[in-house]
Amino acid sequence: VQLQASGGGLVQAGGSLRLSCAASGRTFSGYTWAWFRQATGKEREFVAGIWRNGNIFYADSVKGRFTISRDRAKSTLYLQMNSLKPEDTALYYCTGSPSVILSSLRVSSSYHSWGQGTLVTVSS
Repeated sequence: VQLQASGGGLVQAGGSLRLSCAASGRTFSGYTWAWFRQATGKEREFVAGIWRNGNIFYADSVKGRFTISRDRAKSTLYLQMNSLKPEDTALYYCTGSPSVILSSLRVSSSYHSWGQGTLVTVSS
């Protein structure tokens, strides 16, 4: 599966952005989908994920501010980001895999298909 992320940009603190991730190719049912982010000089970290049964999980740092969703008909994954903070500044990646176990959903090495990343910059 090929993934193409978009929607990043520059926004002031308190603002909102919606990221999109278009999937093409053979997208199996039963995939787990997720967003990760990587700030300069830091490791890639889990942001939000939809496990293959539809259950949704968030990092504590974004809970209540970010919403992950999926449009099956459009083969597109979304991340609605509200109340953005400067510490949300990072390169955001979408990813998916058919073989993620629940205990590894937040681990980047569990996923084998990655988008190219879209940059989100939040100014203070």
